[in-house]
Amino acid sequence: MKAEDFSKSIDRGDIGPLYFLYGDESYLVARAAKLVLDRLVPSNMRDFNLNVYYGNESSGEEIAAASQTLPMFAEWRVVQVKNADKLSAASLEMLIPYVQDPSPSTCLVFLGEKVDQRKKFFSEFKKKGRLVEFRRLYENQLQPFLRNEAAFHGKRLQPAAAELLVNLCGNNLQELVSQLGKTALHAGNRDTIDLADIKAVVSETRVDSVFELANSLGEKNISKALRNLHALLGDGEAPLLLLAVLSRHFRQIWRVRELLENKMPVQNIGKIVGINPYFLQGIIRQAKNYAVPELKGVFEKFFNLDLALKSGGGKPALLLEKVLMDLCDKSRGTG
Repeated sequence: MKAEDFSKSIDRGDIGPLYFLYGDESYLVARAAKLVLDRLVPSNMRDFNLNVYYGNESSGEEIAAASQTLPMFAEWRVVQVKNADKLSAASLEMLIPYVQDPSPSTCLVFLGEKVDQRKKFFSEFKKKGRLVEFRRLYENQLQPFLRNEAAFHGKRLQPAAAELLVNLCGNNLQELVSQLGKTALHAGNRDTIDLADIKAVVSETRVDSVFELANSLGEKNISKALRNLHALLGDGEAPLLLLAVLSRHFRQIWRVRELLENKMPVQNIGKIVGINPYFLQGIIRQAKNYAVPELKGVFEKFFNLDLALKSGGGKPALLLEKVLMDLCDKSRGTG
Protein backbone atom coordinates (compact mmCIF):
# COMPACT_ATOMS: atom_id res chain seq x y z
CA MET A 1 0.00 0.00 0.00
CA LYS A 2 1.24 3.49 -0.87
CA ALA A 3 1.54 6.11 1.85
CA GLU A 4 -1.11 8.36 0.30
CA ASP A 5 -3.55 5.43 0.01
CA PHE A 6 -2.95 4.58 3.66
CA SER A 7 -4.05 8.04 4.84
CA LYS A 8 -7.15 7.97 2.67
CA SER A 9 -8.16 4.52 3.92
CA ILE A 10 -7.81 5.60 7.55
CA ASP A 11 -9.85 8.76 6.89
CA ARG A 12 -12.73 6.75 5.47
CA GLY A 13 -12.61 4.20 8.29
CA ASP A 14 -11.18 1.34 6.26
CA ILE A 15 -8.92 -0.02 8.98
CA GLY A 16 -7.35 -3.46 9.02
CA PRO A 17 -6.05 -5.59 11.89
CA LEU A 18 -2.39 -5.55 10.80
CA TYR A 19 -0.04 -2.80 9.66
CA PHE A 20 3.70 -2.67 9.15
CA LEU A 21 4.72 0.99 8.77
CA TYR A 22 8.31 1.44 7.68
CA GLY A 23 10.74 3.63 5.77
CA ASP A 24 13.59 6.09 6.07
CA GLU A 25 11.31 8.99 7.08
CA SER A 26 10.76 8.22 10.76
CA TYR A 27 8.55 11.27 11.31
CA LEU A 28 6.00 10.07 8.74
CA VAL A 29 6.10 6.53 10.16
CA ALA A 30 5.37 7.83 13.66
CA ARG A 31 2.64 10.14 12.40
CA ALA A 32 0.96 7.30 10.53
CA ALA A 33 0.93 5.20 13.71
CA LYS A 34 -0.61 8.12 15.60
CA LEU A 35 -3.27 8.47 12.90
CA VAL A 36 -4.36 4.86 13.50
CA LEU A 37 -4.30 5.26 17.27
CA ASP A 38 -6.28 8.52 17.24
CA ARG A 39 -8.89 6.94 14.99
CA LEU A 40 -9.38 3.82 17.10
CA VAL A 41 -8.70 4.58 20.77
CA PRO A 42 -9.81 7.79 22.54
CA SER A 43 -7.12 9.31 24.74
CA ASN A 44 -9.10 8.58 27.92
CA MET A 45 -9.19 4.85 27.08
CA ARG A 46 -5.54 4.29 26.28
CA ASP A 47 -4.58 3.08 29.73
CA PHE A 48 -6.84 0.10 29.03
CA ASN A 49 -6.53 -0.41 25.27
CA LEU A 50 -3.02 0.54 24.17
CA ASN A 51 0.06 -1.68 24.49
CA VAL A 52 3.48 -0.49 23.36
CA TYR A 53 6.42 -2.84 22.84
CA TYR A 54 9.94 -2.45 21.43
CA GLY A 55 11.38 -4.96 19.01
CA ASN A 56 14.79 -5.02 20.65
CA GLU A 57 13.27 -5.66 24.10
CA SER A 58 10.16 -7.79 23.56
CA SER A 59 9.34 -11.31 22.46
CA GLY A 60 6.87 -12.47 19.86
CA GLU A 61 5.02 -14.33 22.61
CA GLU A 62 4.36 -11.11 24.58
CA ILE A 63 3.17 -9.26 21.48
CA ALA A 64 0.87 -12.08 20.38
CA ALA A 65 -0.63 -12.42 23.88
CA ALA A 66 -1.41 -8.70 24.09
CA SER A 67 -2.91 -8.75 20.60
CA GLN A 68 -5.25 -11.57 21.53
CA THR A 69 -6.56 -9.69 24.57
CA LEU A 70 -10.04 -8.26 24.09
CA PRO A 71 -10.43 -4.48 24.39
CA MET A 72 -11.94 -3.06 27.58
CA PHE A 73 -15.03 -0.84 27.29
CA ALA A 74 -14.19 -0.12 23.64
CA GLU A 75 -14.34 -1.62 20.15
CA TRP A 76 -10.60 -1.71 19.51
CA ARG A 77 -7.31 -2.45 21.18
CA VAL A 78 -4.14 -1.05 19.55
CA VAL A 79 -0.81 -2.82 19.98
CA GLN A 80 2.25 -0.92 18.73
CA VAL A 81 5.64 -2.54 18.19
CA LYS A 82 8.32 0.13 17.79
CA ASN A 83 11.76 -0.73 16.37
CA ALA A 84 10.00 -3.73 14.84
CA ASP A 85 12.87 -4.28 12.40
CA LYS A 86 14.90 -5.35 15.46
CA LEU A 87 12.59 -8.24 16.34
CA SER A 88 14.55 -11.48 16.51
CA ALA A 89 14.04 -14.26 13.97
CA ALA A 90 12.52 -16.36 16.75
CA SER A 91 10.01 -13.62 17.60
CA LEU A 92 8.97 -13.24 13.98
CA GLU A 93 8.52 -16.99 13.71
CA MET A 94 6.39 -16.98 16.88
CA LEU A 95 4.18 -14.21 15.46
CA ILE A 96 3.36 -16.06 12.21
CA PRO A 97 0.35 -17.97 13.62
CA TYR A 98 -1.10 -14.69 14.88
CA VAL A 99 -0.71 -12.80 11.59
CA GLN A 100 -2.34 -15.75 9.82
CA ASP A 101 -5.42 -15.34 12.03
CA PRO A 102 -5.40 -11.86 13.65
CA SER A 103 -7.94 -10.75 16.24
CA PRO A 104 -10.68 -8.67 14.60
CA SER A 105 -10.81 -6.31 17.60
CA THR A 106 -7.07 -5.55 17.70
CA CYS A 107 -5.01 -3.37 15.39
CA LEU A 108 -1.42 -4.58 15.61
CA VAL A 109 0.92 -1.90 14.24
CA PHE A 110 4.63 -2.55 13.61
CA LEU A 111 6.93 0.47 13.15
CA GLY A 112 10.41 0.12 11.69
CA GLU A 113 12.93 1.41 9.21
CA LYS A 114 13.50 -1.60 6.96
CA VAL A 115 11.77 -4.85 6.10
CA ASP A 116 13.06 -8.03 4.48
CA GLN A 117 10.11 -9.25 2.46
CA ARG A 118 11.92 -12.50 1.65
CA LYS A 119 11.20 -13.73 5.18
CA LYS A 120 8.25 -16.03 5.73
CA PHE A 121 6.78 -13.63 8.30
CA PHE A 122 6.26 -10.97 5.62
CA SER A 123 4.91 -13.37 3.00
CA GLU A 124 2.26 -14.39 5.54
CA PHE A 125 1.76 -10.84 6.82
CA LYS A 126 0.85 -9.51 3.38
CA LYS A 127 -2.08 -11.96 3.11
CA LYS A 128 -3.99 -10.28 5.97
CA GLY A 129 -2.01 -7.10 6.68
CA ARG A 130 -0.85 -3.93 4.97
CA LEU A 131 2.78 -2.97 4.39
CA VAL A 132 3.18 0.80 4.03
CA GLU A 133 6.47 2.48 3.13
CA PHE A 134 7.21 6.11 4.02
CA ARG A 135 10.13 7.47 2.04
CA ARG A 136 12.09 10.63 2.73
CA LEU A 137 10.56 13.51 0.79
CA TYR A 138 12.34 14.89 -2.24
CA GLU A 139 13.20 18.57 -2.13
CA ASN A 140 10.40 19.48 -4.55
CA GLN A 141 7.91 17.79 -2.21
CA LEU A 142 8.78 19.85 0.88
CA GLN A 143 6.86 23.00 0.01
CA PRO A 144 3.67 21.12 -1.03
CA PHE A 145 3.99 19.18 2.23
CA LEU A 146 4.18 22.45 4.17
CA ARG A 147 1.20 23.90 2.31
CA ASN A 148 -0.85 20.86 3.31
CA GLU A 149 0.31 21.23 6.91
CA ALA A 150 -0.66 24.91 6.86
CA ALA A 151 -4.10 24.00 5.49
CA PHE A 152 -4.52 21.63 8.44
CA HIS A 153 -4.12 24.72 10.66
CA GLY A 154 -6.60 26.63 8.49
CA LYS A 155 -3.87 28.80 6.94
CA ARG A 156 -2.45 29.55 3.52
CA LEU A 157 1.35 29.54 3.39
CA GLN A 158 2.95 32.12 1.11
CA PRO A 159 5.52 30.58 -1.29
CA ALA A 160 8.34 32.83 -0.04
CA ALA A 161 7.49 31.91 3.56
CA ALA A 162 7.55 28.19 2.68
CA GLU A 163 10.92 28.59 1.01
CA LEU A 164 12.33 30.48 3.98
CA LEU A 165 11.20 27.73 6.33
CA VAL A 166 12.80 25.04 4.16
CA ASN A 167 15.99 27.10 3.94
CA LEU A 168 16.11 27.23 7.73
CA CYS A 169 15.18 23.64 8.53
CA GLY A 170 16.24 21.64 5.46
CA ASN A 171 14.33 18.38 5.02
CA ASN A 172 13.90 17.73 8.75
CA LEU A 173 10.13 17.16 8.80
CA GLN A 174 9.91 17.16 12.60
CA GLU A 175 11.53 20.60 12.74
CA LEU A 176 9.49 21.91 9.78
CA VAL A 177 6.18 20.85 11.32
CA SER A 178 7.14 22.18 14.74
CA GLN A 179 8.11 25.61 13.41
CA LEU A 180 5.05 25.78 11.14
CA GLY A 181 2.75 25.00 14.06
CA LYS A 182 4.28 27.82 16.10
CA THR A 183 3.97 30.16 13.13
CA ALA A 184 0.30 29.30 12.64
CA LEU A 185 -0.35 30.23 16.27
CA HIS A 186 1.56 33.48 15.79
CA ALA A 187 -0.55 34.36 12.75
CA GLY A 188 -3.64 34.27 14.97
CA ASN A 189 -6.86 35.01 13.10
CA ARG A 190 -5.12 35.89 9.86
CA ASP A 191 -5.61 33.25 7.17
CA THR A 192 -2.14 33.68 5.62
CA ILE A 193 1.33 32.89 6.96
CA ASP A 194 3.92 35.23 5.45
CA LEU A 195 7.65 35.92 5.68
CA ALA A 196 7.24 38.20 8.67
CA ASP A 197 5.53 35.40 10.61
CA ILE A 198 8.38 32.97 9.94
CA LYS A 199 10.98 35.54 10.97
CA ALA A 200 9.03 36.40 14.12
CA VAL A 201 8.74 32.80 15.30
CA VAL A 202 12.12 31.39 14.32
CA SER A 203 14.55 33.41 16.43
CA GLU A 204 15.95 36.41 14.60
CA THR A 205 19.49 35.37 15.49
CA ARG A 206 18.96 31.96 13.97
CA VAL A 207 17.34 33.30 10.79
CA ASP A 208 20.14 35.77 10.23
CA SER A 209 22.93 33.31 11.11
CA VAL A 210 21.68 30.43 8.96
CA PHE A 211 21.19 32.68 5.96
CA GLU A 212 24.46 34.46 6.52
CA LEU A 213 26.31 31.15 6.76
CA ALA A 214 24.86 29.89 3.48
CA ASN A 215 25.34 33.23 1.74
CA SER A 216 28.87 33.77 3.03
CA LEU A 217 29.84 30.39 1.60
CA GLY A 218 28.21 31.29 -1.69
CA GLU A 219 30.24 34.50 -1.65
CA LYS A 220 33.42 32.61 -0.61
CA ASN A 221 33.81 34.85 2.43
CA ILE A 222 35.60 32.50 4.84
CA SER A 223 35.97 34.90 7.80
CA LYS A 224 32.25 35.66 7.79
CA ALA A 225 31.36 31.98 7.27
CA LEU A 226 33.43 30.89 10.28
CA ARG A 227 31.87 33.58 12.50
CA ASN A 228 28.38 32.42 11.49
CA LEU A 229 29.30 28.77 12.03
CA HIS A 230 30.64 29.35 15.54
CA ALA A 231 27.59 31.45 16.46
CA LEU A 232 25.22 28.70 15.31
CA LEU A 233 27.11 25.90 17.04
CA GLY A 234 27.36 28.03 20.17
CA ASP A 235 23.56 28.39 20.13
CA GLY A 236 23.23 24.61 20.02
CA GLU A 237 22.39 24.07 16.34
CA ALA A 238 22.87 20.45 15.27
CA PRO A 239 25.78 19.99 12.80
CA LEU A 240 23.71 17.60 10.64
CA LEU A 241 20.92 20.18 10.36
CA LEU A 242 23.44 22.80 9.24
CA LEU A 243 24.79 20.34 6.67
CA ALA A 244 21.26 19.73 5.35
CA VAL A 245 20.68 23.48 4.97
CA LEU A 246 24.02 24.00 3.19
CA SER A 247 23.40 21.03 0.89
CA ARG A 248 20.09 22.47 -0.23
CA HIS A 249 21.64 25.92 -0.79
CA PHE A 250 24.42 24.50 -2.94
CA ARG A 251 22.02 22.31 -4.94
CA GLN A 252 20.30 25.53 -5.95
CA ILE A 253 23.63 27.18 -6.76
CA TRP A 254 24.67 24.21 -8.91
CA ARG A 255 21.42 24.13 -10.88
CA VAL A 256 21.48 27.88 -11.42
CA ARG A 257 25.12 27.73 -12.55
CA GLU A 258 24.25 25.07 -15.14
CA LEU A 259 21.37 27.16 -16.47
CA LEU A 260 23.56 30.27 -16.68
CA GLU A 261 26.12 28.32 -18.70
CA ASN A 262 23.32 27.20 -21.01
CA LYS A 263 22.40 30.88 -21.56
CA MET A 264 19.01 30.48 -19.90
CA PRO A 265 17.23 33.86 -19.53
CA VAL A 266 17.30 35.01 -15.92
CA GLN A 267 13.53 35.41 -15.80
CA ASN A 268 13.12 31.67 -16.50
CA ILE A 269 15.70 30.39 -14.01
CA GLY A 270 13.59 30.90 -10.91
CA LYS A 271 10.66 28.96 -12.36
CA ILE A 272 12.85 26.06 -13.49
CA VAL A 273 14.76 25.71 -10.22
CA GLY A 274 11.79 26.58 -8.03
CA ILE A 275 13.41 29.60 -6.35
CA ASN A 276 11.15 32.41 -5.20
CA PRO A 277 12.03 35.78 -6.80
CA TYR A 278 12.70 37.11 -3.29
CA PHE A 279 15.84 34.93 -3.14
CA LEU A 280 16.78 34.54 -6.82
CA GLN A 281 19.22 37.39 -7.45
CA GLY A 282 21.38 36.42 -4.49
CA ILE A 283 21.62 32.81 -5.69
CA ILE A 284 22.55 33.95 -9.20
CA ARG A 285 25.38 36.13 -7.86
CA GLN A 286 26.72 33.27 -5.78
CA ALA A 287 26.45 30.76 -8.65
CA LYS A 288 28.92 32.88 -10.62
CA ASN A 289 31.55 32.18 -7.93
CA TYR A 290 31.59 28.44 -8.62
CA ALA A 291 32.36 26.39 -11.72
CA VAL A 292 30.33 23.24 -12.34
CA PRO A 293 33.31 20.88 -11.74
CA GLU A 294 33.98 22.70 -8.47
CA LEU A 295 30.37 22.19 -7.39
CA LYS A 296 30.69 18.45 -7.99
CA GLY A 297 33.60 18.51 -5.57
CA VAL A 298 31.47 20.43 -3.05
CA PHE A 299 29.02 17.55 -2.86
CA GLU A 300 31.80 15.01 -2.47
CA LYS A 301 32.92 17.03 0.55
CA PHE A 302 29.36 17.14 1.90
CA PHE A 303 29.00 13.38 1.48
CA ASN A 304 32.25 12.71 3.35
CA LEU A 305 31.28 15.21 6.04
CA ASP A 306 27.93 13.46 6.51
CA LEU A 307 29.69 10.12 7.00
CA ALA A 308 32.19 11.63 9.45
CA LEU A 309 29.50 13.37 11.51
CA LYS A 310 27.39 10.23 11.75
CA SER A 311 30.30 7.94 12.58
CA GLY A 312 32.00 10.21 15.11
CA GLY A 313 34.99 10.64 12.83
CA GLY A 314 36.20 13.83 14.50
CA LYS A 315 35.00 16.91 16.36
CA PRO A 316 31.98 18.35 14.47
CA ALA A 317 33.21 21.95 14.70
CA LEU A 318 36.61 21.06 13.22
CA LEU A 319 35.06 18.92 10.48
CA LEU A 320 32.73 21.75 9.49
CA GLU A 321 35.52 24.35 9.59
CA LYS A 322 37.64 22.26 7.22
CA VAL A 323 34.82 21.96 4.68
CA LEU A 324 34.04 25.67 4.91
CA MET A 325 37.66 26.59 4.24
CA ASP A 326 37.76 24.24 1.23
CA LEU A 327 34.55 25.74 -0.17
CA CYS A 328 35.85 29.30 0.18
CA ASP A 329 39.17 28.61 -1.55
CA LYS A 330 39.32 31.45 -4.07
CA SER A 331 42.23 29.87 -5.90
CA ARG A 332 39.70 27.62 -7.66
CA GLY A 333 38.57 29.27 -10.87
CA THR A 334 34.94 29.87 -11.76
CA GLY A 335 35.44 28.97 -15.38
